[in-house]
Amino acid sequence: MALTVGAAASGAGADLLRIVRINEQIKRIVGVSCQINIMALNAIFLAKRAGSAALGFGVLSNELRVFSHELRNCMQTLNALIHDCVNEVSVSLRNSRQGRLLGAVAAGGAAAPLLGRVLQRRAAEGEAQARRLSSLRRQLRRALDDAFQMVELGGVLAKSAKIEAAYGQSFAPSLAQVSGEFDGIVEEIRSALEALRRSPFFTGY
Repeated sequence: MALTVGAAASGAGADLLRIVRINEQIKRIVGVSCQINIMALNAIFLAKRAGSAALGFGVLSNELRVFSHELRNCMQTLNALIHDCVNEVSVSLRNSRQGRLLGAVAAGGAAAPLLGRVLQRRAAEGEAQARRLSSLRRQLRRALDDAFQMVELGGVLAKSAKIEAAYGQSFAPSLAQVSGEFDGIVEEIRSALEALRRSPFFTGY
């Protein structure tokens, strides 16, 4: 029992560290998505100045602005799932500590039969908690996959904006610079999400 409880505590501790890292990366992605929104607003203004030559660029800039809002909403969903994961792992750590204490008491006391029943109940609760955490892992992974697909679309929009920038006549250099920045930021987000999908937190799920 002590070995099992100890292993559970060790696993929960590692999970907590992994969740914290995932959460930090998600916060960074949210910050970057806000940059896209600001850049898109500037790009829309620039496209209006360029007139009819940059109509396509203006449409794509507006779509990138919509993309930034949708990505931020997606990250909020991920944050909520992360919060739930932290709660479950914290409960697991607390139960593991209490289980070790109860196990030590039960090992050499007259109250061993009573404590044995308590430990059995705790074990059942631990299994239920493990199932909840497993479900949250799957939900979080699916949400990450959805976010990744969204960012893939954002990448297509950014690359299309680079193509449209070439038709901006005298504004082409400015439009090309903005579209290049779009492309770079979206690629940064894509790489970050790809790294999150490979997190050890999802191993075996």
